[in-house]
Amino acid sequence: MSSAITPAVLAAITSGKDQFLRAYELEYEITMRVLRAYPADQLDLRPHALCKSARELAWVFVAECGLGTMVFNDAFAKGGPSGDAPPAPESWDAILEALETAHRDFGDLVRNTPDEQLAETVKFFVAPRKLGDVSRMEFAWFLLNDQIHHRGQFSVYLRMAGGIVPSIYGPTREEPWM
Repeated sequence: MSSAITPAVLAAITSGKDQFLRAYELEYEITMRVLRAYPADQLDLRPHALCKSARELAWVFVAECGLGTMVFNDAFAKGGPSGDAPPAPESWDAILEALETAHRDFGDLVRNTPDEQLAETVKFFVAPRKLGDVSRMEFAWFLLNDQIHHRGQFSVYLRMAGGIVPSIYGPTREEPWM
């Protein structure tokens, strides 16, 4: 009889919070590999007039962690966030440092929120311009999935800027697995 823990057994013995936090940390490490590979002298790259610059897109990762904190505190039920998000810093290092801090802070918020409160609902968008009830844990997964989406966008910017795209979920031209 094997003593290996299968994914099904792991899911059964691991809480939803623990599963989220494992994914949150894993995806963060991948995102940071992508961001660290970006050439800092290409922050003004804008693939199209309607697109964000690389600096602005990288700042989205920081802003979303702040949004996560606001949603966890049910800001939309209290009238929504006040004011616009601050603009991205000029320095690439400052953006990466801000993301490290924002990531840690949101992760700590989830870690320190009791499971009962993670199951409670807060107000967030369930359709364009329509607020509805979502659990804090559902929102945390939404936020993580959105960050993964933006990382995919950013990997295109990275390629356009002449950077080396690291392995994300599989091999890349520069990081073959075989």
